[in-house]
Amino acid sequence: MLKTLSLQFLFGGLLSLITITNPLSKIPLFITLTREMSDGRRNSQARRACVFAAAIMVVSLLAGNLIMAAFGISYGALRIAGGFVVSVLGYRMLFLSQDPGQAPKQAGEREDYAFFPLAMPGISGPGTIAVVIGISTEIAELTTLPAKAIAFFMTFSAIGLTCAGMWLTLKSSLLISERLGRGGREVMTRLMGFLLICIGVQFVGSGIRTFMAGS
Repeated sequence: MLKTLSLQFLFGGLLSLITITNPLSKIPLFITLTREMSDGRRNSQARRACVFAAAIMVVSLLAGNLIMAAFGISYGALRIAGGFVVSVLGYRMLFLSQDPGQAPKQAGEREDYAFFPLAMPGISGPGTIAVVIGISTEIAELTTLPAKAIAFFMTFSAIGLTCAGMWLTLKSSLLISERLGRGGREVMTRLMGFLLICIGVQFVGSGIRTFMAGS
């Protein structure tokens, strides 16, 4: 029984997290933000973003429900707020006025994008947090302490594997970008921007439905 439970939370969590994070879809955003950086700086940004994302997922797993309850945040509010953030990012990618491989800069602007917007909401967005919190509710329903411990461990493993895959994807993003060329980068960036807007609208719609169902 415990072996079956282990496989369920490991592979179920891994499949859910890889699907919701979708590593390939993060390539245009990562390239846009890090185009002018050195290889070492770019790799550092990828590594730190994945570490931050893993930390966000772990915190969501351990204390997500408690945090949302403490601040009175509903799933509907989480999805609506996340939907607006994702839509704004998508809008900026869709209507870029320069080479999508170059991040817009301002004088004195910081060059650290590891936490925002790469880790959050790029990797650990509202959908990812909702998935992790959903897994935490399943773990809470387990009746024995050994079963809960195994479920937590396997979910931690799924989070680690997901972020490792994301890191490998981001680390190779420039090579993929160079193969595509400037035109290919622009097409990919604008297409992903449009898809992000669609995803954001979907989050907002889902959040509104949740509010209406709870009212």
